[in-house]
Amino acid sequence: MAHTLVIDTSYGSTVGLAGYEPIIETDSRTHVERLQVNIARACDQAGIQSQDITRIIVGTGPGPFTGLRAGIVTAKALDFATGAQLIGQDILDAQALFGILRNGDGSLSPVTGEQTEQDAEPDPDTPEPASPRRLILAVNDARRRQLYFQLTDAQAYRNTLKASQTTEQRSRLATLIGMDIDYPDTIVQRVNAAARQLQDASGRECRIDVIGHGAHRYSEAWNRLEHQGTVLDASLPEQGKAGLQAFAELAMTQLNNAATPAPAEPLYLRRPDVSIPNPLKHVLNHGAATAADAR
Repeated sequence: MAHTLVIDTSYGSTVGLAGYEPIIETDSRTHVERLQVNIARACDQAGIQSQDITRIIVGTGPGPFTGLRAGIVTAKALDFATGAQLIGQDILDAQALFGILRNGDGSLSPVTGEQTEQDAEPDPDTPEPASPRRLILAVNDARRRQLYFQLTDAQAYRNTLKASQTTEQRSRLATLIGMDIDYPDTIVQRVNAAARQLQDASGRECRIDVIGHGAHRYSEAWNRLEHQGTVLDASLPEQGKAGLQAFAELAMTQLNNAATPAPAEPLYLRRPDVSIPNPLKHVLNHGAATAADAR
């Protein structure tokens, strides 16, 4: 029997076995120390030992350096110890899926490839529906008053999932603004420009939903979004058993449709703070000073 462990530390930490309720730590000051404890708790909850884990799906961010790296290193160590299959999954793609799966009551619809009445291809003889075209602005708090973000066309994204597209194909067909990091005000400008371009091309008004950690913190900026929809400060893996299962299924869908598995490597999207120091100062009529000159 396959046992899939999910570890996501893109924000706080979420740990759990697919099919069971996740264990969530929202305090970023303690979640690193509690990762091993929570993995053991998740295994106890499922009635298995850590060596019974057959697959590990780890969130690759984008997210802050320390927490993200702690989750990925833990996943790699557990993978080495158990021989489980290790798969990386980015959080922004998962947030787009979260937006699609949300029902009006806040619950999640199942992840299936079945076509529903809402998803069905329009009849060419039927007038275009008046409902707006939904876009999902997936975000994650990047600190320093910045956000990681990605803008996705919800309908195109859903269609690529049903058509078993690869990650690269999904990105090309459904992603309007690729994964990036920026300040909220600049994000609003870029999203409004992309939405206008899509509206001009399709003739349909767009509605923009904002989903992810940091969404409520910058709600003032979202008020400047043209055709703003809902704003939700949460992530897919934290949405109970159904959210954890959907996160795992998304990773497996992308694995099955890709030539190579998504690597379990962190997505920082930010240049490192460290830099190469400037050379020592020149002295008049001399070349550059060296460390030997200082001795």
